[in-house]
Parts: sequence; structure tokens; C-alpha cells
Amino acid sequence: MKKLLIDIARIINGIIDFLYPPFKKLFSPQLFKYAACGGGNMLLDWFLYFIFYNFVIRHNNVDLGIVTLSPHIATLCIVFPITLSTGFYLNKYVTFTESTIRTRKQLFRYVSIVFVNLAINYFGLKLFVEVCGIWPTVSKIIVTLITVLISYFSSKYYSFRK
Repeated sequence: MKKLLIDIARIINGIIDFLYPPFKKLFSPQLFKYAACGGGNMLLDWFLYFIFYNFVIRHNNVDLGIVTLSPHIATLCIVFPITLSTGFYLNKYVTFTESTIRTRKQLFRYVSIVFVNLAINYFGLKLFVEVCGIWPTVSKIIVTLITVLISYFSSKYYSFRK
């Protein structure tokens, strides 16, 4: 399985390296890879959020017995583990490949950063959807854009530092 992940990472790296030259003056290779991988993962997140919110949750509350989740929060709970996994994979094997920190430690650090971002997502969605009355998918996009900067610097200087 690890070999397959590394092979996929090589393909992704090849595509990103091919697309990089026009952006050479604007971004370092690492920042470009982060933007490409993060952008791809963000689009996956938005796409999955839209699909699950509209076609799985279908705008309904989700009653778990002990707590009832609003549809936008229930959708967040479903999509979160998927994009957590793809985000870690892309950061480890594509963007921050020079890190010598053990995978287990990288994962722990990455997950801790993601949980901070999850809290920002939770409270941001609550604010934008329930207080400001903004549509859930649009709210998710706004909150995601806020967390991008936090994620990059946290990943670079904490999770995957050299």
C-alpha cells in the first residue's frame, strides 16, 4: 500500500512540476506544491460537502440519539475524515517531502493542526449559517479560505519541519 501511495505521489509531483514554470517568479516550489495540493484537497472538500449536504443529508437534521446535528454540521462530520486523510497524504508525500520527522509524529502534529481548523470550521459555520444567514456551501468556502493560511504555516513550521 505504501508503495502505491508513493507511486501516486510521484505522478502528482510530475504534474505539479510540469505546471510550475510559469509560476516560478511568484512562488517557491514548495509553496506552489502546497497551493496545488491544498487547492485540490479544498476542491475535493467543497465537492464532497455539496454532495453530502444536498444528496445524503438532504438538508435534514441528523438525530444521533444523544444529540441532534444540524445538516451543515453533520455534513462537516462526514467529510472531515476523508479530507483529513487526503490532506496528510498530500502534505507528507508531495509538499513537505524533506521532513525527517517520523510519520507517526507528523501525523499527530498534522491532526492537532487539523483539529484547530475543525474548531474554526465548526464555529465559523455556526456563525455564518446560523447568525449571518449565509448559505452553508458558501459559508464553508469562506471558512476554508480563512484556515488556509493557518494550515500552511503550521504544516511548514510544525508538522513537517525539516
